[in-house]
Amino acid sequence: MGAKARAYVALMKLRVVELLLVTTVPAMMLARDGMPSLWLIVVTLTAGTLSAGSANTINCYVDRDIDQVMGRTKRRPLVRAAVTPTEALVFGIATGIASTLLFGLLVNWPSALLSVGAIAFYVFVYTLGLKRRTPSNIVIGGAAGCFPVLIGWSAVTGTVSWSAVLLFAIVFFWTPPHFWALAMKYRDDYAAAGIPMLPVVASAETVTRRILFYSYAMVAVSLALAPVAHTGPFYLVAAIVLGGWFVAEAHRIVRRTEQGNDPSPMRLFHMSITYLTLLFVAIAITALI
Repeated sequence: MGAKARAYVALMKLRVVELLLVTTVPAMMLARDGMPSLWLIVVTLTAGTLSAGSANTINCYVDRDIDQVMGRTKRRPLVRAAVTPTEALVFGIATGIASTLLFGLLVNWPSALLSVGAIAFYVFVYTLGLKRRTPSNIVIGGAAGCFPVLIGWSAVTGTVSWSAVLLFAIVFFWTPPHFWALAMKYRDDYAAAGIPMLPVVASAETVTRRILFYSYAMVAVSLALAPVAHTGPFYLVAAIVLGGWFVAEAHRIVRRTEQGNDPSPMRLFHMSITYLTLLFVAIAITALI
């Protein structure tokens, strides 16, 4: 039973969920202009974890054939037969239903609808529609990972404002540099599985230049949040410093590639996680001062 439980948890990809939840609480704090109730935070994070876990589990169910080919994913539960495909699908649907009910009954129904939308977008638009068909898969499909900020905002206010939309846009433009850096590292895996991630179908020079473009777009949106959400000088300075740091590394990966050197994409990948975390920490601090 313990091994089966661990397999179900692994299907939810909780390490990925952690990063999504990092953006949720600061969005809630900015919406409240202070600290929401602990009860609301706990319920929102619990329901959000189940929502993201549902989408990830169904993703594992759909992608179980390519997960067998890729070295990065060959230890996933369905590949190891730790759970059956039917068990995984039922678990994914059940956690999605549980998430929706938690949001609807204990938070509000707008948040529940956003949660359902996030699951549907990730499963039907990204996993089934785009992932195996177009190198733009992560650009469009990555929007699913932006929903937590909308859900966090809605959990507090029951609505979605322009500030929430800008938070969504920050994560939206952050996703391609973050994921393309990882895909550059595992390019051979994706090629073997027949997945047309951009690093598979385009040159390294093209990929890194696109990383740079989206990095600038991300920083521009992060700065636009300041006047719209009235975040004050602390956030603005943090956004400028963190944005400059990120863009500088994006320029370095372009330069290393153009010079024929190892682009070291994982440096930018790990930096992107730190960047997003610190930026949203700055948003949380802004809400408290």
